[in-house]
Amino acid sequence: MSEFLQSDRMADAKAALDRLRANMRLAILGKDDVIEQLLVCLAAGGHLLIEDLPGVGKTTLAYALARSTDCSFSRIQFTSDLLPSDVTGVAIYDESTKEFVFKRGPVFANIVLADEINRAPPKTQSALLEVMDRAKVTVDGNAHAVGVPFMVFATQNPVDYEGTFPLPESQMDRFLMRMRMGYPQHEDEIEILRTSRSGYDSIQLNPVASRADVAELQSLVPQVFIEESILEFIFRIVAATRTESEFKAGASVRGGLALRTAAQARALVNGRDFVLPDDVTELVPLVFSHRLSLARQTGDSLEERRAVSAHLKRILMALPPPM
Repeated sequence: MSEFLQSDRMADAKAALDRLRANMRLAILGKDDVIEQLLVCLAAGGHLLIEDLPGVGKTTLAYALARSTDCSFSRIQFTSDLLPSDVTGVAIYDESTKEFVFKRGPVFANIVLADEINRAPPKTQSALLEVMDRAKVTVDGNAHAVGVPFMVFATQNPVDYEGTFPLPESQMDRFLMRMRMGYPQHEDEIEILRTSRSGYDSIQLNPVASRADVAELQSLVPQVFIEESILEFIFRIVAATRTESEFKAGASVRGGLALRTAAQARALVNGRDFVLPDDVTELVPLVFSHRLSLARQTGDSLEERRAVSAHLKRILMALPPPM
């Protein structure tokens, strides 16, 4: 066992992650893989895009994380008439002080659910660009920090695209990972039918980690060791996407950095202070599938995402991981 794994900070991180896993399992039944992916994204300090059908637990997942970490939670229902100021906030003139006072929008929360983000027009979508990148909002030349931790959950329906505005590549690139929840297994759905209520805000979870614990997890991730051979492996994957004729364009430098950070976070979530090749290969579809698009568009978003994932799988099969 390495010195880092023996440290008090590593032991505290493992304890916090174990508590979070156990607590979230009380609300998210039979989805240990989803919970792990969420914790990886959280530890990496990234944002999460969830594409799935309505009613499979996307909002519950975000709310359960907020309750488990004692973080503030805000839900923004994106619609066609939503304005940027409805998201970020607006400066209002105060007659008593004869000054403009900034009224914070719902984006000022630790965990922000951007529900059906593609139903808002591009101008409103772009209101999230700065805050997702810099954790601050600039209004009338004044910057306002949103606080730490800060994580955006965005949801999209992969089937119903009528009246929607597809997210531009610059917006997609702000999300560290994209994943699906999927339907629960038979036994888990029976238990949900037996015990669960319909409203996510009826979830009764006690906080098992603090915002300071989350900040500590995020500070540990860059210290997770990643050797040169694995960095070279990441580069070869990125380079392969750039020469793949089926893709319109390959992964960006930001995409490569995202994969490295996510791999470090996955190692930490699994109790290690070093990255394994499996940390990289398991995360490639989650980190790259929303950053890549087909050279020949099919018009079916779900079909295109499946095709991109298939091409990524083929790339991984052709690239032997370091020994």
